[in-house]
Amino acid sequence: MYVNDEEEHFRLSISKFESMLKSNKIFFFDSEEFENIILHYLDSGKLNLSKKALKLGLEQHPNSVGLKLVQVELLVFEDKLDAAERLLNELAVIDAANEEIYIQRANIYSKKGNHEKAIEALNIALQYTDDVADVYSLMGMEYLYVDKLEQARYYFIKCLENDVEDQSALYNIVYCYDFLDQHQEAIVFLNEFIDDNPYSEVAWHQLGRQYMHLKEYKKAIEAFDYASVIDEYFLGAHLEKGKAYEQLKEYEKAINCYNTTLEIDDASSYILLRIGSCYEALNKNQKALKYYLRTVHEDPLLDKGWVAITDLYIKVGNFQKALFYINKAIGIDEQNKLYWRRYAVINKELGYYTDAEYGFSKAIAFGDDFLDSWLFWVDALWKLNEVEVAIQKLIEASEIFPDEYEIAYRFAGLYFTNNEIEKGSFHLSNALRWNFKNKKLLQDLFPLVWENPVVQDYINLFKK
Repeated sequence: MYVNDEEEHFRLSISKFESMLKSNKIFFFDSEEFENIILHYLDSGKLNLSKKALKLGLEQHPNSVGLKLVQVELLVFEDKLDAAERLLNELAVIDAANEEIYIQRANIYSKKGNHEKAIEALNIALQYTDDVADVYSLMGMEYLYVDKLEQARYYFIKCLENDVEDQSALYNIVYCYDFLDQHQEAIVFLNEFIDDNPYSEVAWHQLGRQYMHLKEYKKAIEAFDYASVIDEYFLGAHLEKGKAYEQLKEYEKAINCYNTTLEIDDASSYILLRIGSCYEALNKNQKALKYYLRTVHEDPLLDKGWVAITDLYIKVGNFQKALFYINKAIGIDEQNKLYWRRYAVINKELGYYTDAEYGFSKAIAFGDDFLDSWLFWVDALWKLNEVEVAIQKLIEASEIFPDEYEIAYRFAGLYFTNNEIEKGSFHLSNALRWNFKNKKLLQDLFPLVWENPVVQDYINLFKK
């Protein structure tokens, strides 16, 4: 029976079975038909129909080992592992040479977290099966579960040697190389595989990815080109090629690649964002903005889209527009530290120090761990004459970032402003020791403190 005939026969079986359920008539199916029907419904997530098919199947074929093995699969699916194991033990007495018994036993062991036992069961299955590729693949997965990447890769390679069409095995082999940071070794393996299978678009694509890891972007592009020639609709190849061109700063070519992906599939926010970024790199800000706006329209929750719009307006000095868009972003996600940081920076630039101070406090509360966020927060508090609060925030910052000259200069300025000369002198001394060259920071932030004779004496002392 040809593949198309098999598919047609399967469709007819499903149609006949569903007609039987609707009419309450009893139709006959052979045991293999029942197995396929049950697994079809199980794969489709229709557990009740699977159970109905199993019940009817066992009524018509009560001694079918195949159906009882499918019953084991259903029990495992429902996490009824002990019942599944009891049934397997019964089947092992009837048909000890059936490889599916050991595969299902391995599945149960795996579910229980006993991966070594699962591997032992799969080794027994290998003795009885003609389909060794599937068993090798299952063994590879078991070794992955216990983080034995070298062994996992070995069995995935064995799987691929027996079934060169098994793309999941190929992906898993490369995953093992990636996890072990063995990119050169992966390239050797993929080139050898391609020598025997030159029309494997997946292998070419994975080869390109390895070159990307090694920053060999021209070689990566060449590999992605082969992948996209073999399969012109291979979205991943066009996407990765676009990334490679971006790395080479060939932005027009990157845009062409990304546009190709839009022709193949529906617009994705990630692709739109990449196109916008390329246009921004080409100083085509209006086109960049157009794609950034499409990005957030496509996915309003993608923070990188809102950040890109805001940063573009900040770059061109249009802080009012930047504030408008970051406020929209905060309205969608008010716990995003990236949004609050930009909200604070924009308000600082506009001289709205109350809002800036609030923004920095929110950003840090939501996990912003940049030193300059703490520094700008303190600066905003200083502008608001909140000297004591500013000092307290500097104390907190110094616990996270010890021995930072920018913190020390601010401590000095605030303590001298507060007329706490001894503390101010201590921190000024530290700041001058840690970074004398940037002493102008004190003058910029605290011009009156800078003119204090005591401060100038310390500076002159360090000059000597």
